[in-house]
Amino acid sequence: MKLTHQRLTIFREVAVSLDHPDADAIFRKVQRRIPTVSLDTVYRTLWWLNDLGLITTLGPRRESVRFDGNLEHHHHYVCVQCGLARDFESAEFNALCVPEAVKRLGSVSGTHVEVRGVCESCMKRARKSSHPESPSRKGRKGAKGAHHE
Repeated sequence: MKLTHQRLTIFREVAVSLDHPDADAIFRKVQRRIPTVSLDTVYRTLWWLNDLGLITTLGPRRESVRFDGNLEHHHHYVCVQCGLARDFESAEFNALCVPEAVKRLGSVSGTHVEVRGVCESCMKRARKSSHPESPSRKGRKGAKGAHHE
């Protein structure tokens, strides 16, 4: 495969993204700059870049694979509600040993930890929806006893 302007733009989009976008999100962003790009081209290019070792995938292959342009050793936090994915580094996780049970399954070429939970934004939304502001408290944000976020 040749390195075309479209393929380079797709790679750049993954490389600069902190969101670990899926193919559809990459397609939408690339299409703003190159209106003629096809979703098929984006998918084929992403898997080509993955095969070349220039990007990697995040998490198990499910209906939407996420791509990661950060090839440095790192770990991921993934929100189970909104899908937010963020990189983080952890010396503690880096120091984990591969269990013997895993070694007996076959060779290990790399490890990373994917931490799943509910992100701060989703928790705030849940708190707001479970504790809507009562009519008597509206307009009293600064008043004693008023709820603050």
